[in-house]
Amino acid sequence: MIIGNKIIGKGYPTYIIGEIGINHNGNLGTALQLIRKSAESGVDAVKFQKRVPEIVTPKDVWDKMRTGTPWGDVKYIDYRRKVEFGKEEYDIINAYCKELRIDWFASAWDEESVDFLEDYDVVAHKVASSMLTNLPLLEKIASTGRPIIMSKGGSTVEELDTALDVFLNIGYSYDNIAILHCVATYPCPDDRLNLLDIPFLAERFSPYAIGYSGHEIGLATTIAAVAMGAKIVERHITINRSDWGSDQSASIEPQGVAKLVRDIRAVEKAMSKGGAGEPQDIELKSIKKLRYFQEDK
Repeated sequence: MIIGNKIIGKGYPTYIIGEIGINHNGNLGTALQLIRKSAESGVDAVKFQKRVPEIVTPKDVWDKMRTGTPWGDVKYIDYRRKVEFGKEEYDIINAYCKELRIDWFASAWDEESVDFLEDYDVVAHKVASSMLTNLPLLEKIASTGRPIIMSKGGSTVEELDTALDVFLNIGYSYDNIAILHCVATYPCPDDRLNLLDIPFLAERFSPYAIGYSGHEIGLATTIAAVAMGAKIVERHITINRSDWGSDQSASIEPQGVAKLVRDIRAVEKAMSKGGAGEPQDIELKSIKKLRYFQEDK
C-alpha cells in the first residue's frame, strides 16, 4: 500500500497519523500549531474530520442546547458549525502541510464532504468507525479511487466484510486498503484495548495492511500495537488535554507525540533483525571473555 510517497507494509516504517479531528475547536491557529508540532516530531500525516453540519446532524437535535462550550450555551447545530472548517481554512491547511512536507487527509462524514476533500487531492480517505456501515458514503468514497484507511471500532467482522466488498466490487485491491483495529470508546481503559485483535485481523484479512487507532491514555499500549504488527498508527493529538472537547482526554500533547514517534522508531529498529536464535557478532567478544574466566576457575 502506498500513501503519498510512503510505502505501508512489512519492512517499512510505521505510518504515524496525528488525528487533529476537531480538537482545534474551530481555531485555525490551533490547527496550524498542531500541524507544525506534528511535522517537527516526525509524524507522517495529520488527519481532520469533515462534515456538513446540516446534513449529518438530525434536525430533531438542532435546537437542543450545548452548555459550557467555549462560546457559551449554544444550540447544537450552531456548535457543529463553529467547530467546522470551510474552504478558507482548508486552503491554508493544505498550503501549510505542503510547506512542511507532511501528508494530510480527513474522514468525511457525508458525500458532499468527500467532494470537498477531493478538491485538495488528498493522499487518502479515512472511513471513521461510525461510518463503516454507511454504504452510500462508502460507495462515494470508493468512486475516488484513492487509498482507503478504515477503522473497525464497534463493527463486527461481518460488517467489515460488507464494507470491504463495496470497494472490491468496483475494482479496489487489498494493496489500496488498510484496516485499523479500534475500540470506539473515549478514553478506552487498557483492559478493553483488545490488542490481540491486531494479529487476528492480520490473519483473517491477510494480505491487507493492518493498523491501530488508539483512544487510550498513555503511549505504552500504542507502542505495543506496533510490536504486534500494526503498520499504521493513529492517535488523537491536542495542544492541552484539559482543553474543552469530547476527544481531548484521549489525546496526546505535543511532547507525547514526539515520544511516541521516537519509541515507535526504536521498536522498529529492535525488530529489524533476528528470528533465528543465533548469536550476533557484537556478542562474541564479550561472551568469549566471560566464558574464559568461567573455565579458568
